[in-house]
Amino acid sequence: MTEKQTEIQLELLTEENLSFVRQIDRSDVPIAYVDDVATLWELTQYGTEHQLAGCTFAVKHEGHYVGALLLGEALPWETDPEEMKQQPFWRLMGFVMDKSCRGQGLGGKTLEMAINAVYERFGVRPIALGCHEENTRAMAFYERHGFKRTEAMEGRDIYFLRYPKQQGDSTFRR
Repeated sequence: MTEKQTEIQLELLTEENLSFVRQIDRSDVPIAYVDDVATLWELTQYGTEHQLAGCTFAVKHEGHYVGALLLGEALPWETDPEEMKQQPFWRLMGFVMDKSCRGQGLGGKTLEMAINAVYERFGVRPIALGCHEENTRAMAFYERHGFKRTEAMEGRDIYFLRYPKQQGDSTFRR
């Protein structure tokens, strides 16, 4: 894969780019599996109004919007795993990529870029996410990127947790 093929740019999701991001084709993924761009925008507005730390990114590849990702402050939920009650967490609230971009390493690169951007801007914390119990492709993706499945569930979503890397360590800690 050449550098041009993997070039990803992240920009904040705004009213100016929202209509372009809404055109992302994720028709092969049931809405029950992941929030759509409209929901990510509503969550972004809620976070802004309540001054919560985090970012919602619009993802560009080769000049086209191909994804969106929201990584922000994890407000406590009753269903959160016990580990999340011990320290502050980030919560990956949604991550959508256009179906034409899957299987090329772009999602992984996007995820790592977004995590690094949030870490640089707001600080390093563990990350939690919920993944629909039938979304096996997404579960495998998150596990490849250092997330560990927990026993906790929120509705039909299984919690996954990822802890930051230790200095000089190439693996994720737990």
